[in-house]
Amino acid sequence: MSAQITMKTNVLVVGSGAVGVAASIEAREAGAKVLVIEQADHLGGAAAISGGGCCLADTPLQRERGIEDSADLAFDDWIRFGEGSADEVWARFYLERSSKDLFEWAANRGVNWVGVNMNEGNSVARWHAPEGGGGGIWHALHDTAVAQGVDTWMTSTAAKEFIVEDGRVVGVRAERGDSGDTVDIMADAVVMGTGGFASNLDMLREHRPDLREHRVLEGSHIGAQGNGHRILGEMGGITTHMDEVWFYVFAIPDHRDPKGRRGLVVRGVPDGIWVNAQGLRFHNEDLTGGASGAPAVMSQDPAYCWSILDSTMTDGISVSDPQYYVPGTSRNDPAKIAKLMEESPSIVSADTLDGLASQIGVPSGAFVDSVARYNSSVDQGLETDPDFGRPLANRRMIERPPYFALNFVPLARKSFGGVKTNLRCQPLDKHYRPIPGVYAAGELAGMAGGHINGKNGLEGTMLGPSLFSGRVAGAWAAKEAGFGAGFTETAAR
Repeated sequence: MSAQITMKTNVLVVGSGAVGVAASIEAREAGAKVLVIEQADHLGGAAAISGGGCCLADTPLQRERGIEDSADLAFDDWIRFGEGSADEVWARFYLERSSKDLFEWAANRGVNWVGVNMNEGNSVARWHAPEGGGGGIWHALHDTAVAQGVDTWMTSTAAKEFIVEDGRVVGVRAERGDSGDTVDIMADAVVMGTGGFASNLDMLREHRPDLREHRVLEGSHIGAQGNGHRILGEMGGITTHMDEVWFYVFAIPDHRDPKGRRGLVVRGVPDGIWVNAQGLRFHNEDLTGGASGAPAVMSQDPAYCWSILDSTMTDGISVSDPQYYVPGTSRNDPAKIAKLMEESPSIVSADTLDGLASQIGVPSGAFVDSVARYNSSVDQGLETDPDFGRPLANRRMIERPPYFALNFVPLARKSFGGVKTNLRCQPLDKHYRPIPGVYAAGELAGMAGGHINGKNGLEGTMLGPSLFSGRVAGAWAAKEAGFGAGFTETAAR
């Protein structure tokens, strides 16, 4: 591949998501000239389409709301929820810096933190919500980066390989999708923020052969193809915990995908109940996370379920995918959601429960009895349903036609394993030596370090560590380029 165009910068950032905005701000504030390339035809990566929450400990917002938290308490929750396989050094590094170096840092750069929510696995509420969700946090940081002088963001530019001199990465050879031109971008240091591999079903099955017996959907950003893993692997970089993948099960197949591989994350159906292919409830539907809802659905035979709603429960449905957003925002377009409800073969409706059972192919008797038993528990005013312990306060019965069923299929959302790095985000080779000239952060590095989460991750431990490790990588890349002092490795206690 011969280069047709050559460019030069101090710090090259590959990927425009959480790592892209955080690393570019950090490097630019240190004084480095920064250039960002993105393989997709749009900016933002997985960060811009995420829910946006970050798991943060002992923040000013928590204290304002009377929530007593600490890095030690958060660390205990983190390690316990991860079943002992998290990277404890990186987890503590992140948590002890999360308030000052993520919450306050982001707030000073345009992010408006508006809420703190409780999520599965936490002792206290620590899922911090930014205004506008993932799109809100990404746009605020992108605007900051641009205002500071990061003015070159090249879309449709896919990194293909490193340019190497004397064993050191000195740039990236990329290909322009709109023209097919080859671009050599020379840099004093390179930050890789190319994302995970949850949108590469073949790679998922390679690392998780047990998934071959189930239907599994691709569900991360379309660019999460594992390209960064390949490029760093060619330089001798090692990976770790690649079999640990985080699944959502509140997802339906995307009927617009010609390959039938991609899924759509569906939110806003808190009152629905789940039934399996036998027409039976099997789980507390309030527990939807990757450590609760996902294993429950994936243990069914076959491994999917139907979320059952009535006509009073559909108004809040939202889809976490840009094709259903109002252009330029992360807000759903109601007309597009209505069209999805009409067109998707994975969303069916009927005027009777018997009719719905027939439409979704489950035994009518078992299905109608399951709905009736659940409705009876709500109608009796029980605190929890007697079968699965679901809290029933203010819960609605499924009683007003038409009735709806959404075909929920397991969707790979996050890669919890990735490229192994040290605390400076330098990728390591098989001898645990840093690979010179390059840094890796975000989901490419299992959010941070290779596997900052364990087998399970508290909600908000994906975006938060990706932003944080992006900062770390950007700071050290700038220092290698001759700017700034890097990022202090010792956690502030």
